[in-house]
Amino acid sequence: MTALRERPTTPMSHSHPAPTPTPAPQARARRNQRPQKIGIHVALLVCALFPALPILWMASTSLKPNGQVFAWPPKLITSAMNLDSYVAIFADGEKLRFFLNSYIVAGSVTVLTLLASVLAAYALSRYDFPFKRALNVVIISVQAVPPITLLIPYFGLVVTLGLYDTYGGLILTYMVFTLPYAIIMMTGYFNTLPRELDEAVMVDGAGPLTVLFRILLPIAVPGLVSVGVYTFMIAWNEYLFALTLTRTNEMRTVPIGIQLLMGQHSYDWSQIMAMSILGSIPILVLFTFFQRYFLSGMSAGAVKA
Repeated sequence: MTALRERPTTPMSHSHPAPTPTPAPQARARRNQRPQKIGIHVALLVCALFPALPILWMASTSLKPNGQVFAWPPKLITSAMNLDSYVAIFADGEKLRFFLNSYIVAGSVTVLTLLASVLAAYALSRYDFPFKRALNVVIISVQAVPPITLLIPYFGLVVTLGLYDTYGGLILTYMVFTLPYAIIMMTGYFNTLPRELDEAVMVDGAGPLTVLFRILLPIAVPGLVSVGVYTFMIAWNEYLFALTLTRTNEMRTVPIGIQLLMGQHSYDWSQIMAMSILGSIPILVLFTFFQRYFLSGMSAGAVKA
């Protein structure tokens, strides 16, 4: 027998192209989200510039000479800009008095409103007493009344009490409009705090005021900030009652001081805008530093009120 020799077989080589790596699903999703994110950022930028444009124009007008305010074509920045309007305001004691009055009135209203609303809200949140439901209805009803309808009655009441053209008249009047909202918000915020905190401290012999000021108030800082910012803003910007309940420039506030810059035949637009910018700074500072507390306090109080 002849030995069969096996023919060596060489494996056939087939040239296949290297597979192209397919992008991962996460990378594809990320790539698809880029145009969407860019569109969202552009939309947010436009929305931010829309309310910022009047503020920029107000700041630009405050730096322009009065003769260039209505120049055509309008320019946001000109070579003739200066600080003369601000210098004139800071050099005028009467205008500085407007700011001092606003700080005194708005600060006093804020402190007194916070103190009264905290005590009232703690009682409404933690205790049951006769006519509690009726009292809640009265508070909400007062908040719903348009302030302008009370202008004439309050004028007569303030004059009768001898508080016309005084700080006390403005402070008490403003508190009538800020206190109901503050009580509603603080009551809602205290309702979010568990009653077990009160019971745990009272077991150790603490009284209600100790529970309120040492336990609950440190936790309720967002609610206090939101109510305080809202109250200060209302008292700072109020115009109608400040105009009606004061007579002399020694008691006028910033909104009235801005209105007094409008003459019978001409307006000093540069100083009007400069005083408006200076009058806006306190509110902007409050919102800038307390924005986080303000938003959380508003949401918590609104949900549980």
